[in-house]
Amino acid sequence: MKVYVLTAFAKDGAKLLEESFEAMTEAEAKQRGEEILQQNDITQTYRCTSSSGKLILFHA
Repeated sequence: MKVYVLTAFAKDGAKLLEESFEAMTEAEAKQRGEEILQQNDITQTYRCTSSSGKLILFHA
């Protein structure tokens, strides 16, 4: 399994969320990241990256 990090930011740049999780595939990581965002009611800027630095999810 790979480790992914989901980070969300407020408009002023402050971190709203930073959460690590594991997933078998990028598709699974994308789905899990979207679930976490939905659970935390986050629609602001966010990104999800793999442990190798690949961008999986992004919204500005």
